[in-house]
Amino acid sequence: MTGSSASPSPWRNPKIVLLLLSVFVCGAVAGVVGMRISQRTVSAKQIPYYKESEREISLQRFKKELDLTSEQAAEIEVILDDFMMYYQTLQAQMDEVRSHGKDRIETILDERQRAKFNKMLSELQTKRIR
Repeated sequence: MTGSSASPSPWRNPKIVLLLLSVFVCGAVAGVVGMRISQRTVSAKQIPYYKESEREISLQRFKKELDLTSEQAAEIEVILDDFMMYYQTLQAQMDEVRSHGKDRIETILDERQRAKFNKMLSELQTKRIR
């Protein structure tokens, strides 16, 4: 016989639900930050003309291998400059988003967790540089 003396389900306790939801959200945010960092590394490797020095090398190579006229070379130079400006703007925005996400995560963590989290990020950055 199940009467009213049975203990209430823990799922009905708002504190437990809030705690589980918080853990899930923190995990999701950490996953997003980690994926963004790893995708940034892959994206940078896939885009051949993202550095100033490489832009000049690319332009010279285009001129030589494609036998560009001076007008074509000038137009491509403008395109490469526009691309670099656009890429740098996006990069700055991505850095800001990452920083904001990191700051938000750190506000949730205690000192011990924060230290581990920063160590994890440092390890990810070390792997990315390699």
